[in-house]
Amino acid sequence: MARTRFGIDRGLTARMFATMFGLGLLYVVLGGVLLALGISAIFVLVIMGALLFGQWWFSDSLALSAMRAHAVSPEQAPQLHALVDRLCAMADMEKPRIAIADTDVPNAFATGRTPKRSVVVVTTGLLRRLDRDELEGVVAHELSHVAHRDVLVMSIASFTAILAGFLVRSAMWGSMMRDRRDQNTVMVFFAVMVVSILVYAVSYVLIRALSRYRELGADRGAAYVTGRPSALARALQKISGDMAAIPTQDLRRMEPVSSFALVPAFSRGRGGMGLESLMSTHPSLEKRLEQLAKISAELGER
Repeated sequence: MARTRFGIDRGLTARMFATMFGLGLLYVVLGGVLLALGISAIFVLVIMGALLFGQWWFSDSLALSAMRAHAVSPEQAPQLHALVDRLCAMADMEKPRIAIADTDVPNAFATGRTPKRSVVVVTTGLLRRLDRDELEGVVAHELSHVAHRDVLVMSIASFTAILAGFLVRSAMWGSMMRDRRDQNTVMVFFAVMVVSILVYAVSYVLIRALSRYRELGADRGAAYVTGRPSALARALQKISGDMAAIPTQDLRRMEPVSSFALVPAFSRGRGGMGLESLMSTHPSLEKRLEQLAKISAELGER
């Protein structure tokens, strides 16, 4: 990963490795079960690889299409480009493409398979609501995702949830195609189902935990690069408060990229250790504001 002034988030790196190790261990176990059923390992690996490659390769195109966002040139959005140019110079990183989505939902997200193919998308609703400092904090948050290759890591991790469903179907098909007169077939079928469901459940929780931490990591990166954590805090409060007034139909349009957005389209709880918190892709607003307040005090921001 290219060195930028966003720095190396060692906590984020440790969690990435821990999550990927945990997911890998789970799938080694599940793979052994599938092989015991006689399902072709080559077939499973080819399908896995094709789906993963497609999700990674077309991530930017799919996200832009889902949001009906369009890339803008410096001539079309001079102030936005100037802001991004300044942040990229401050962070010592390559400038991504800039796109705008015409929707009143105030939000932003970053996507792309590599830093060179990355794109930062902001909505017209966001541009209307935020002042320059607040917008700078939001864009810096998204640039931090690009610098740490969060989109690539989360795409790979998220693929495992899709893979779990695929493996369940493969296992079901393999079991049903075996000799039905074998008295062990039903037991094997249910054993595979239980293992697959457990793998999916644990994978789901691990992926969400990593997603929440990467959002906190991006908040930290933005706060330190801009030197104004309070501006990002104000932006988060404005966006979260205004989300309640956005029609549900418009929010649903944001759902395909919600896990990568600055704020999720639909809030799933307010923190704590409940089930909703474990299932959330984003930390609670309170937790994000608390972290930014600590950084503000550390930087002596007025």
